[in-house]
Amino acid sequence: MTEGKGPDDIGQRVQRLRRERGLTQRKLAEPAYTAAYVSTLEAGRVRPSEAALRHLAERLGVTYDELATGRPAHLDTELRLALTEAHSALAAGDTAVAAEQFAACLASATRHGVETVQPAALLGLGECALESGQLDEAREHFEAAERLLAEEPLPRRAAAIRGRAVAHLLAGELRYACYLLETAIDQLNAGGLHDPDALLLLYSAAIGPYMDMGAHARAAQAAELALALAPGATDPALVAGLHRSVARTLIAEGRTAEADVSLAKAQELYQRLRLSSDLAKCHWMRGYVHAQAGDLERAERELCTARDMLASQHAVLFTHQVEVELADVLRRRGRDREAGELLSSLLNRIGPDRGAVHAAGAHRLLGLIAEDGGEPELAEEHYVSALSLLERAGAAGDLADLCRLLGDLLRRTGRVELALDVYRTGLGHRAAPGTTTLGPAPANPPVPPGSLGRPLPTRTPDQSR
Repeated sequence: MTEGKGPDDIGQRVQRLRRERGLTQRKLAEPAYTAAYVSTLEAGRVRPSEAALRHLAERLGVTYDELATGRPAHLDTELRLALTEAHSALAAGDTAVAAEQFAACLASATRHGVETVQPAALLGLGECALESGQLDEAREHFEAAERLLAEEPLPRRAAAIRGRAVAHLLAGELRYACYLLETAIDQLNAGGLHDPDALLLLYSAAIGPYMDMGAHARAAQAAELALALAPGATDPALVAGLHRSVARTLIAEGRTAEADVSLAKAQELYQRLRLSSDLAKCHWMRGYVHAQAGDLERAERELCTARDMLASQHAVLFTHQVEVELADVLRRRGRDREAGELLSSLLNRIGPDRGAVHAAGAHRLLGLIAEDGGEPELAEEHYVSALSLLERAGAAGDLADLCRLLGDLLRRTGRVELALDVYRTGLGHRAAPGTTTLGPAPANPPVPPGSLGRPLPTRTPDQSR
């Protein structure tokens, strides 16, 4: 319950503080007021004037604001410091500690009515819940923050919207994640609310679901627009996140060397900012880049580093997702048994509501391992399970590849007509990725002339891997 400024609240505070200090009503009132006035005030039958409150506050040894609102002196400053410490704990990967600190900030801010701190504490709790894989809890925190910011300009709500979208993305709800991000981007641009930080945050967040849905052209456009906005951004962590997201589009285009450069930029910024969780995700993506380039030994090292960092931070869901990538590298290095055991244990912990795309990836890999082991029926079961997960998530790009694998298996086992049907389904996803589930692309932001249309970042001679 928020402490207020009503006569009952103020009267109770005056009475409590007077008794704590051993003062009579007459002693407190002198010399400007009477004991009867103090008695009436303490009973809540009169609203004191500013002059009366200042007199009483001086006699009681508290500040005017503390007596008027019930907030302890310097509370706002203390809460801001506590928020900074909580963010530092989250950046260092101490998710549980950070969550406790954000919760304490929220409780104190709510109790004392410090409305400016409550949304920030809820956003912090939402980020902690994302890291620990508590997706429903994360959505609730982000939604609560957005409600508190409902009357604020849209740029102030961008972080809450992005948080909700990421929670839906991790839950396998790709289309809804895109809808949330695109709607906010359109509203920002249409309303002339050109805020580089807010737009950069939203465009960078949209790249992931675009890629998972197979909408590669739209992902590349979002990356291009985000790069154009980067010079005007004030938060270096946002710029680091941009470079990490852009790497996904470069990987999809086969530009692995350039993707590694983009990730190196992100990694350098994360190290400078001491953002351990984001740094772990850079190792994750660099492992994927090395795997795409065929350097499996380096890929395994990077993925193991990412897994260990995320596991130490109790980032459970992200740890599981890295392990799917690691299992793929292990399989490609000829360690099928090790990969299969890792994937089988993972499927007990991820699924339709927690990392659907990666759960499908685990089934796909188990299908490949089963085929290599001469178990076509088991392989088919895994491919079908993967298809079901990807269809629910709307991950069109992965669906096309999986249809090819299943079609080949059906053809080899003599079910040609069924194989043709599966191939046709895959061709449908490959022909127009994303267009069956996404509406028109968001309007472009008003960026500086000449900043659009430039190529995504490329390696220069003095940039080392």
